[in-house]
Amino acid sequence: MKDIVKRFLAYVAYDTQSSEENEGRCPSTDKQLRLAEYLVGELREIGMQDVEMDVHGYVYATLPASEGMDGVPTVGFIAHMDTSPDCSGADVKPRIIENYDGGDIVLDSAEGIVTRVSQFPELLEHCGEDIIVTDGHTLLGADDKAGIAEIVTAMEYLMAHPEVRHGRVRVCFNPDEEIGCGAHLFDVEKFGCQWAYTMDGSEVGELEYENFNAASARIVVNGVSVHPGYAKDKMVNAALLATEFAQQMPENEVPERTSGYEGFFHLYQMQGGVEQATLTYIIRDHDAQMFRMRKHIILDLCERMNEKYGQGTFVPELKDTYYNMYTQLMDKPHITDIARRAIETTCGVCRVVPIRGGTDGAQLSFKGLPCPNIFAGGLNFHGRHEFLPIPSMEKAMMTVVCICRMVAEG
Repeated sequence: MKDIVKRFLAYVAYDTQSSEENEGRCPSTDKQLRLAEYLVGELREIGMQDVEMDVHGYVYATLPASEGMDGVPTVGFIAHMDTSPDCSGADVKPRIIENYDGGDIVLDSAEGIVTRVSQFPELLEHCGEDIIVTDGHTLLGADDKAGIAEIVTAMEYLMAHPEVRHGRVRVCFNPDEEIGCGAHLFDVEKFGCQWAYTMDGSEVGELEYENFNAASARIVVNGVSVHPGYAKDKMVNAALLATEFAQQMPENEVPERTSGYEGFFHLYQMQGGVEQATLTYIIRDHDAQMFRMRKHIILDLCERMNEKYGQGTFVPELKDTYYNMYTQLMDKPHITDIARRAIETTCGVCRVVPIRGGTDGAQLSFKGLPCPNIFAGGLNFHGRHEFLPIPSMEKAMMTVVCICRMVAEG
């Protein structure tokens, strides 16, 4: 198991932060290609076949079936190489805390950066374990370099243990998941799997196959700018109207007041002035009917505001971005049943939880590759307080091994 830790630490040395500013370009940052090239060499070194990297940085490889197992369905495992734009992934300085004692973790004493149990109580679930943390100045990159390390180590394990029978296995490591583009140029046909699993979840033992339906809403508010000294009955202040719109949205249906299967509206950007202002929302709900209703709430409010201030004052633009993968998996229970049994075998218990976000697996499921999400073990993603319990990573790796064995067993 030392190999999996060594691998992970090698991967986080690569800065692979993706960027939303390079729309239409894949990968969105060239630095992701450096890790992709490293992975190509590593996969070849451990004995994988058909190893290739395409022009967009997608890395594909094959583990051939055990002798006599050619009729077993081909299963795939996927993880993403990029890290979040929300926090720097450059010059990551990981540190292993052995036998974590349950107390606050000082990341940088000089600058007073501390991961406090009061703020991150999930730490207490990992007392007595070895955990990997940052120095408090970058994210760690367990999302999703832990997933990559788990998949590669599982493939190496299967090659070293021929007694574990398995069918043909495909792996893929892709760029740009964090900006919602990881599945856009994924070659499902070339991947050649009946189904796959993303290793991109969080807490140990979790299985996810329900995610939000998602849409974005951009509302342009058109005002009338007039010299403020002569503005009476003439000025229409777009910034104030935008504020009025936001105040009329459901106040409790926001990310900070919802959990589980509860959907929300998230106003994540608001800008402009007197002449024009813009509100940008993301809309999320697991339930398809509620998802449609949420979009209608936005449109209806725009219409009411236009009736009050004049047609064309509020101009909405809504765009669906992804849908709940469960609709593509509900008639294929064997895919989630195998994952559940494998997780129970390695972890003792499997917790099925909804994804309060998106995943490459959701988009891939709608492209014809059913693809639930399995835990990778890291917690507090996208920030300086991210940490990774090493036993969780080991259990995720063995879950991959168990899935390969169970698929072969039928």
